[in-house]
Amino acid sequence: MRVADFPENMSNQELDALTVVQDRFGAGFKRTNTNDLMAATFPPLKAIVAGYVYAGFTAFAGRMKLGKTWWAIDISVAVATGGAAMGSIDCIAGDVLYIDLENGPRRIQSRIRALFPNDHALPDMSRLEWVTEAPLLNDGFINRLDRWRLSVKDPRLVVIDVLQRIKPPGNKNQNAYESDYSIWAPLQEWSTRHGVAVLGLHHTKKGAMDDPLEALSGSNGLAACADTTIVLDQGANGRTLYVRGRDVEERETAVLFNAGSWTVLGEAADVRRSDERRAILSALAKTSPLGPKEIAAATGMKDGNVRFLLGQMVAAGEIQKQGYGRYTPTNTANTPNTWCSDDD
Repeated sequence: MRVADFPENMSNQELDALTVVQDRFGAGFKRTNTNDLMAATFPPLKAIVAGYVYAGFTAFAGRMKLGKTWWAIDISVAVATGGAAMGSIDCIAGDVLYIDLENGPRRIQSRIRALFPNDHALPDMSRLEWVTEAPLLNDGFINRLDRWRLSVKDPRLVVIDVLQRIKPPGNKNQNAYESDYSIWAPLQEWSTRHGVAVLGLHHTKKGAMDDPLEALSGSNGLAACADTTIVLDQGANGRTLYVRGRDVEERETAVLFNAGSWTVLGEAADVRRSDERRAILSALAKTSPLGPKEIAAATGMKDGNVRFLLGQMVAAGEIQKQGYGRYTPTNTANTPNTWCSDDD
């Protein structure tokens, strides 16, 4: 607080005392009262890929060979061309810088050709630029990001593939969490201050984790520093994108990866439930009537999940009860055309 900011009704003695405190300890906190805070208006989050990537620092992690780079290229092309990420999420066109420190120009070109096998189908990707060499984060990296930002019309997305290649040595006087947090903080601060999304690719730890968001390799310092964390994981039900963030809605999305292209299948829970229903219908089509335990054995599903879904499927008219605790498919004539085979 400056002298000019002191309340007008203060006595000279009180004013002198506060001035001495200010001179000795500095100006103090810059404070905002709650009424002023609640009256303020803030711009909406700047969506780069709505639901997934926003202005700020995003850590994107997954095991090797799951297609992280392909996913990053997918959204980079969508943003640079004003196209649709993962085939369905419309993006506002802007400038993209892809810092690829693991693949050279030849492999980059081959991946783009895989996405657009016919030359005449290539969109104008002049707003997507590539870098294959970069300094460490503490050795001029931020300055180079800023030079790029100032050189383009609408900087929207920076991809760093992978973060480990720009990570400087840790501080020996700090624990792993403190060191990682302080390393990535300048990147988070730059992206937030300038309204640019920085997507940093990273690896996950080996072995299964109860929460995929806890699987980022290294300490928790990176996840704590990042505004958003996205983890790409694969299980028995296929590939899933897990999204957590300070300001974004938590989501789990089932996705399909095929020949370099990504497709959103829907909310992971809904897709898993759909797959399980198909498995139950398939088992009943082969042999019926069946009880819950027999269906669980035939499908490999948990008995509790089977019983829950059987009730929903009876209510939806997909199957019918026959006797006590036995189920058969509903008459085909009365069955809604909802569960088509993969051949349809």
